[in-house]
Amino acid sequence: MIINLLSDTITKPTPAMLQAMMQAEVGDDVFGADPTVNALQEKVATLFGMEDALFFPSGTMANQVAIHLHTQVGEQLICDKWAHVYNYEGGGAAANSGVSCYLIDGNRGMFTAKQVAKVIHGRNDIHLTPTTLVAIENTTNKGGGACWDLSEIKKIKTLCTKNNIALHLDGARLFNALVAKKETPKQYGSQFDTISICLSKGLGAPIGSLLLGTKTHIKKALRIRKRFGGGMRQVGYLAAAGIYALDNHVERLKEDHKKAKIIGETLAKLAFVKNVETIETNIVIFSLTDNISDSDFIDKLKEKDILITSMGSGKLRMVTHLDFTEKMLIRLVDTLNLGIL
Repeated sequence: MIINLLSDTITKPTPAMLQAMMQAEVGDDVFGADPTVNALQEKVATLFGMEDALFFPSGTMANQVAIHLHTQVGEQLICDKWAHVYNYEGGGAAANSGVSCYLIDGNRGMFTAKQVAKVIHGRNDIHLTPTTLVAIENTTNKGGGACWDLSEIKKIKTLCTKNNIALHLDGARLFNALVAKKETPKQYGSQFDTISICLSKGLGAPIGSLLLGTKTHIKKALRIRKRFGGGMRQVGYLAAAGIYALDNHVERLKEDHKKAKIIGETLAKLAFVKNVETIETNIVIFSLTDNISDSDFIDKLKEKDILITSMGSGKLRMVTHLDFTEKMLIRLVDTLNLGIL
């Protein structure tokens, strides 16, 4: 039995999800003629109280299309120094949109409206890159699944509106945050110009993300998606997995969060663990004492068929998910308590 905690993207469709996929009614989505894709897009837009939505093969493409539709070449995007759109999307903001990024030194991937206010560039000084977009990530990946405070997001929204700046949410794990904080999708839909959500992380679908926005945004995003090579044909088989995930896999995220906390509590008691970061959702980030090699620890766990990953800078990560069972949790805890080093 391999215990894979590398990411929540490693899940496989459940038998019920596979059945839903195989029974999907499909058509050519490039012509807007796939009824299951259309149903998914309408479902998600309604869920968030936004006008429209568009299906994408990946969260990276959804985010990059959002950046492209909100900015022009030579403009500035503000985000956290740990933001996925900056660190893990292949330099797409620069390569695809010609946009520079101002990186805020936030707390666990989150920043404040006051920090944003200090670094906004207006449009009048020709020496500066004008700020036209602020991007927020919730939950924060490098921040260990941390959840934003909605009241702070509202302050940032007010600031953006005042300065005619768009606000985008990279909501790859937004449903984890909603479940953890007992918030609703509509609370977020009212604050952002665009939102990307991922179906293939905690929700357990095999592929897919959506971008939400106004009908004008999504019409423009459709053209950009085509240009980026994201047009798909009979993709309703994958959209059906997304519909099933939204109907069946949201509330169960609580189980992933509970397991992550148990792992964190176990790690915190071990002599060779120096620090365990605050755990709010399904990501556990920790560091080892200075005399222990990260690579050696990862290798020792691998010998026990337990897979985890390094995030660099001495940070190790475990991510709980749909396929991580109670039996696996017990075995992981026992292995850690026995002292593998």
